[in-house]
Amino acid sequence: MAGLIAYGAYVPYHRLARTDVAAVLGTGAGKGTRAVAGYDEDTTSMAVEAARGALARDGLRPRIGQLFLATAAPAYLDKTNATAVHAALGLDEHVLAADMAGSVRSGLAALVTAARSPVATLTVLSDLRTGLPGGGDEITGGDGAAAFVFGGHRNGAPVLAELLAHDTVSDEILDRWRLPGAPASRVWEERFAEEIYVSLADKALSGALDQAGLERGAIDHLVVSGLHARACASVRRTAGVAPAAVTPDLTGTIGNAGTAQPGLLLADVLDRARPGETIALVVLGDGAGVLLLRTTEALPAHRAAHPVAAQIAAGSAPMPYAAYLSWRGLLDREPPRRPDPEPPYAPPAHRRAGWKYGFVASRCEKCGTRHLPPDRVCAACRSVDAMTAEPMEQVRGTVATFTVDRLAHTPSPPMLVVVVDYDGGGRFRCQLTDATEADAVIGARVEMTFRRTVTAAGVHNYFWKARPVRTGETGETRG
Repeated sequence: MAGLIAYGAYVPYHRLARTDVAAVLGTGAGKGTRAVAGYDEDTTSMAVEAARGALARDGLRPRIGQLFLATAAPAYLDKTNATAVHAALGLDEHVLAADMAGSVRSGLAALVTAARSPVATLTVLSDLRTGLPGGGDEITGGDGAAAFVFGGHRNGAPVLAELLAHDTVSDEILDRWRLPGAPASRVWEERFAEEIYVSLADKALSGALDQAGLERGAIDHLVVSGLHARACASVRRTAGVAPAAVTPDLTGTIGNAGTAQPGLLLADVLDRARPGETIALVVLGDGAGVLLLRTTEALPAHRAAHPVAAQIAAGSAPMPYAAYLSWRGLLDREPPRRPDPEPPYAPPAHRRAGWKYGFVASRCEKCGTRHLPPDRVCAACRSVDAMTAEPMEQVRGTVATFTVDRLAHTPSPPMLVVVVDYDGGGRFRCQLTDATEADAVIGARVEMTFRRTVTAAGVHNYFWKARPVRTGETGETRG
């Protein structure tokens, strides 16, 4: 039986209150909040966090045969972004890593391709939604990522949700577009495409149900996602399913994450669905697509370690609107009077990829000393080339000391730097993120997260930072 064998989601820590936008601009912006990627996050780093959640259990990493990254906001053009995700996860070098980028529909394409694949496929949907100040995309948008592994029993993992059927309908609709390099999308008047999308969704849903031999009344969870809010609302009303089967769209709390939204909504349903229930995922955008899944008895024992609802509840207090604009590059702040940061250099980054991307340390086979970064010579017993690689991404630690640097080059001053003593040995100095000065205290518990430390000369420097372990979080790294 083929189907879904693992999943995970990542909702950024930061929140922006829509009332704060209205207060600054003097316009109506609605209620609720939207999720905001940190100043050191992009679609690649969020994809890593979601994928870590999907692969945290069951030893799935060695079984992955393909990796697809879908996003409408790639960190790079020309260069493959999925390879950075591949490196951070420490996947086998023979795993195909490829981007599906450029449009919100790429998320649907990645899911369908993964579901059809004969090998275990990790597909990650990640997006960072930005619009002009006060515009609809800024106010209703959101950031986040979700990851899914499709395979079967031959991949050595139980199937959590069986793939019953899928169907897609494509149509060229000029309802939303953005030229390369433009800061925001342009949108046609919404009434133009509403009826078109409702009709296309009906065709795709009927096609998938016919393949599965099901009636609409058999749907226990209807998930509808897309950037056309009016069309999505119409599909929910007219789909012919029981009102109780229509799932929340989460826009009031985290916004609409575009490419990642169907993944976040599906993960939220999987977090609470019971065995034997049918899920219909409907995705609108340049057509419509439907995936029909039926949950199995294995789902309750293999849910994601960090539910979407828990990540939403763990979000920060609303951030200042000016800080959001600064992080998005829409408000230029006076930089610190320090030399501009240097970009990473390709040769050393490639030589130390295991450390830089995978956060892999080394442990001496003779005396057991752990080294961060990895080294050939043991600092304790001086043994040479007697090291064993030891991944550190899931290892938590305790802050031994810290620095609050108000002069360092950072988009979110001050820079918080901590020295971490890791469980099981080893000490390392790194930045503390998703935190305030009050979080930088000796004895605080931290975990590691993959982030973009700086962008210089057009090059993104990815590495690992520490973040506080929030109250009530246990087990593996959040996200």
